[in-house]
Amino acid sequence: MGNAGSLTMSHLESHFGAVELAKLSRPGNFFDFTRYRPTLDLKEGRREVRIPNAVISYAKMQKGHDFLFLRLLEPHMLAEVYIASILEVFKRFGVKKYCLFGATYEMVPYTRPLLVSGTASDPMLQKKLKTANVIASHYQGPTTIALLISQQALQMGIETLSLIVHLPGYLMVENDYRGETRLLEALGSLYDFPIAQADAEKAKEQQEQVRQIAEQMIEQDPRFRLIRDQLEMHYDSRVGEKTEEMRLSPEVEKFLRDLESRFHQG
Repeated sequence: MGNAGSLTMSHLESHFGAVELAKLSRPGNFFDFTRYRPTLDLKEGRREVRIPNAVISYAKMQKGHDFLFLRLLEPHMLAEVYIASILEVFKRFGVKKYCLFGATYEMVPYTRPLLVSGTASDPMLQKKLKTANVIASHYQGPTTIALLISQQALQMGIETLSLIVHLPGYLMVENDYRGETRLLEALGSLYDFPIAQADAEKAKEQQEQVRQIAEQMIEQDPRFRLIRDQLEMHYDSRVGEKTEEMRLSPEVEKFLRDLESRFHQG
């Protein structure tokens, strides 16, 4: 979603000096290449086809724990084998903690800091999430098969946590640096590393662009002002952890769905 998870992973790999460790020898066993499209690159005058793949890289630290970074595409086939293989990697390297992070589109206000929700497997990690301004996730419904990794890793005695940044679904951008920076803020608090100034500046510039687009939308359709106000109230109720979460009116929800659909259609 907005490449926020991928941008965050790239930042972590660069910051910690990660080196590629492994990738699938036959990714076609797990991925449908009509959905994950191969890309054609030109390198030194030669045409090369790059095939989508799952890749693991690692970083060895002089102090503290080492890291494995997993870029995991959602499998279309043999998902149980895919998950079991990842868990075997965990066993091989003695993984102690697993963190899943990513992004989702949702009806959240552009005027507030991006919301990050998450879960943790024990009370100590839950306290750390709260310190990092991560709200508890109460989501139920369709999800990614990758969550089986967290579920089965916990059964293996591995601590688990998840972080999901919520992006405005009606104001989409190709590369969401706001989402990347917000994830990095949460991860930086958990793993004690700084946020690069360049990433923070990109996020500020993008937020200003989003604000200008939103103001134009309000001028073109005054209903959007009412929607913004309702989204802000809805957001504040979630951040305040009220027992009864506010719901948007059916008219507002319909308008936002139509708006999101127009964005998807370009």
